[in-house]
Amino acid sequence: MKMSVSTFTPVISVKPVVMSAPGRGEDLQVRVSAPATGSQLPIIIFSHGFGWSLDGYGPLVDYWAAHGFVVIQPTHLDSRTLNLPPDDPRTPLIWRFRVEDLKLILDQLDLIEVSVPGLSGRLDRSRIAAAGHSWGGQTVSMLLGARVLDAHGEPGEDMSDSRIKAGVLLATIGLGGADLTPFAAEHFPFMNPSFSDMRTPTLVVAGDHDQSLLSTRGPDWFTDPYFLSPGSKSLLTLFGAEHTLGGIAGYHVAETTDENPERVALLRQFTWSYLRNALNLDDSSWLAAQKALEEGANPLGRIESK
Repeated sequence: MKMSVSTFTPVISVKPVVMSAPGRGEDLQVRVSAPATGSQLPIIIFSHGFGWSLDGYGPLVDYWAAHGFVVIQPTHLDSRTLNLPPDDPRTPLIWRFRVEDLKLILDQLDLIEVSVPGLSGRLDRSRIAAAGHSWGGQTVSMLLGARVLDAHGEPGEDMSDSRIKAGVLLATIGLGGADLTPFAAEHFPFMNPSFSDMRTPTLVVAGDHDQSLLSTRGPDWFTDPYFLSPGSKSLLTLFGAEHTLGGIAGYHVAETTDENPERVALLRQFTWSYLRNALNLDDSSWLAAQKALEEGANPLGRIESK
């Protein structure tokens, strides 16, 4: 599938921008990637998967920034770069710290803006999206309205944030309970989401060959955020894709089991065009992306919306 996109712009990337985070035990470090020119720039806050850091996901981040978005990437406490021991008292609550990391970024946009040369006065704070992969997807889903169910099946704290206007959930977990393996249920009790209040417009991306070792179900587990949430949603199912969706975590990443540059190219174009539509920047690119996918002789996936 090919579709036309705007000419790319050179990107300025600054790391680390350090933010004080009392109670976290570590200052929050983020990377900011922004187009070198342009004004009224929309924002994407990106939450990495388990073990990654602000240095990951170049295939997505570089594209988004070169095509008009300011992308902000935190390093969460589970990052291998921090090497938090399993017996650290923060470990059971990392899922909450992750959500708080994203909220801190939203609270500190002034600091971020002045920390990047030439960025001052160029952010459009009315157009903020959040995207995440794997565990990062669950983190982002909390800002979109998802909740974690407790041991009695009752929804926990509402951690949604109205500043986030749209979301992208990449290979994000589905329901917990009986859908988890015994190991996952015992060690990851936070993997028990409810999507019934996740009303923010969202693109869910799932690979039809993504078989999780944490779930008793098949790849359809990763479509739950789409089917079980209300409101405006779209689902992009990528044919043949496993958990890294063709290689989005990096350009040369050993954990990529399904390397496919065409799949990554489709995904970054689709996410870009979806967010431009969801943030009311334009709808032509999103319509063109869907049409190109549906009319392709050898489609790499399918799209559905509700």
